[in-house]
Amino acid sequence: MKDKRYIEESFPVKEVSEISAREKNIRHGHISTLHIWWARRPLASSRATSYAALIPAPETTEEWEKKRQFIIELSKWENSLNYRIIEKARKDILEANGGKSPRVLDCFAGGGSIPLEALRLGCETHAVEYNPVAVLILKCTLEYPQKYGKPKDTKNEWGLNTQTKNPLLEDVKKWGEWVLEEAKKEIGKFYPADEDGSIPVGYIWARTIPCQNPACMAEIPLMRQFWLAKKNNKKVALYPYVDGKEVKFKIVGDGYEKMPEGFDPSKGTVSRAIATCPVCGYTVDDKTTRKLFQEGKAGERMVAVVLHKPGTTGKRYRLATKKDLEVFSEAEKYMEEKRQKLMDEWGIDPVPDEPTPEGKGRGAERAFSVRNYGLNTYGDLFNSRQKLALITFTEKVRLAYKKMIEEGYDKEYAKAVVSYLGLGLTRMVDFTCNLARWKPDAESIVQGLTRQAIAMVYDYTENNTLSDTAGTWESLTNRMWSVLPNLSQIPSVQREEDENEQRR
Repeated sequence: MKDKRYIEESFPVKEVSEISAREKNIRHGHISTLHIWWARRPLASSRATSYAALIPAPETTEEWEKKRQFIIELSKWENSLNYRIIEKARKDILEANGGKSPRVLDCFAGGGSIPLEALRLGCETHAVEYNPVAVLILKCTLEYPQKYGKPKDTKNEWGLNTQTKNPLLEDVKKWGEWVLEEAKKEIGKFYPADEDGSIPVGYIWARTIPCQNPACMAEIPLMRQFWLAKKNNKKVALYPYVDGKEVKFKIVGDGYEKMPEGFDPSKGTVSRAIATCPVCGYTVDDKTTRKLFQEGKAGERMVAVVLHKPGTTGKRYRLATKKDLEVFSEAEKYMEEKRQKLMDEWGIDPVPDEPTPEGKGRGAERAFSVRNYGLNTYGDLFNSRQKLALITFTEKVRLAYKKMIEEGYDKEYAKAVVSYLGLGLTRMVDFTCNLARWKPDAESIVQGLTRQAIAMVYDYTENNTLSDTAGTWESLTNRMWSVLPNLSQIPSVQREEDENEQRR
C-alpha cells in the first residue's frame, strides 16, 4: 500500500461538515434516538473520515476528483444503507489492505459512531469503554443487532422459502408493548380521561414562594411566561388575575376568552430567580428566592391540564380542577405504598437518593443550580406521580426479563431485549421530571436535559407517561424500533466471509 492515505493529502471538509450538520435533524432510524450521548460524533463524518483513512492517496488529478465526489456521496445519510455505494467502499478498503479486513480499535468509543461506521465499511471492529452507560449503548448499537437481529430463513406450509421478520426487533416490540399494558393496568387510574373522552397528556405546574411584603404574603406562582400555544394560527395563554390576595388564572386566546388588551404572555413572574408578586408588585430578589426554596418555604401548584381527544387533531387546555388535585393526591399515597413494597423486594430504594451536584466552583452554579433550590437528591427532581410512573415502568421492565426466562428465552438473548427496554426507560426519565418544560411554539414537552446541565425550571410540565405524545414510553420506544432494522442490515465481516465461503 502507498505510504500516504487519502486523508493525509486532502479531504472534502466543507461538504462533509455541511452533511454532518444536517444529520442533527434526522430522527427516524438514527442511533441518537436510542439514547443521549453528549459527545457522539456525526455518522457522516465518522464514515467519511474512516474511509479516507483506509484508502491510499490517488496518483492522478482525475482520481482525486472521483474519490472526492465518492466520499461526499458516501457520507450522506440516505446512502448509509445504499448497497452499491457501501459495497464499493468495502471493496476499495479490502484492495488497499491486501484483501483482508483491517482491524479498527476505538478505545474511547462513547456513543459508537466511529465503530459503527468502521463496521459498515467492512472492518474488524473493536470498541472499548469504561463508562457503563456507553458500554450499554455500544452493546445495543454494535453487538446485539449483529448477533440477534439478522432475519432467519424459514419454510412456509408449502415448503417454500420465506424470510422471517427481524427477531430482535419483534421481541423488543412485543415486550415493550407488554410493559406498557402492564403499567396501564396498574397506574392508568391516575391519568383519568375527561367526561368527553379527552385524555390529559400533560399537567402544567408552577412552583410557588410567599411574597415577602409583610402586608401581602400572597402565594406567588413562579412562571417564566404564560403562553400555552404560540403558533401562527393558534395563540392561547394563561391569564393571571388577582382575586383578593389570591392569584387565579383564565385561559384566553383562540377558542377561549378574548386575550385582554395590553396583556403580554411572554412576561412572567420570575426571571433569573427575581420574582414579582402579581398582587402587590413587590420584588423578591434572587438570593431571597433561593433561600426560601432552601428553607422549605416554597411549594408547587398544578395550574393547567393539556388535553388531546382521540380522533381529533391538536391540543386543548383547561384549568386544573379539584378532581385533578384529588387524583394526584391518590397517586402520591399509592407511590409511597409501592415505594415501600419495592424497597422490601429489591433491598434498595427505587427512588434515587444520591445527592445532586453542589453547584460550586466556576460556572457550576449555572450548570448545576438545582441544589440552590432545595433539590438536594436526584429523587427531588420528580414529583410524586412522576416517581410512581418511573418506578412502575422500572418494575415492569424487570418483570419482563423474568417472564422471558420463564417462557424459555435464552438468558443472554433476554438480556439483549431488556437492554433496549432499559434504554427506553432512561430516555423517558428525561421527559418525566420536574425540570421538563412546555414549548408553546410546538405545543410539546421539552426534556430536562437540553444541554449538559441540571438547571432549575420554575414552571414545569408533567407528562402522561401512558399516552402516545412526546417523551412517553410509546413515543420513545417507537423511535427505537426504527433504529434496529438499520443496525441489523449492516453485514458483519464474519457473516460476509461465511457467505463468500458458501458461494465458493
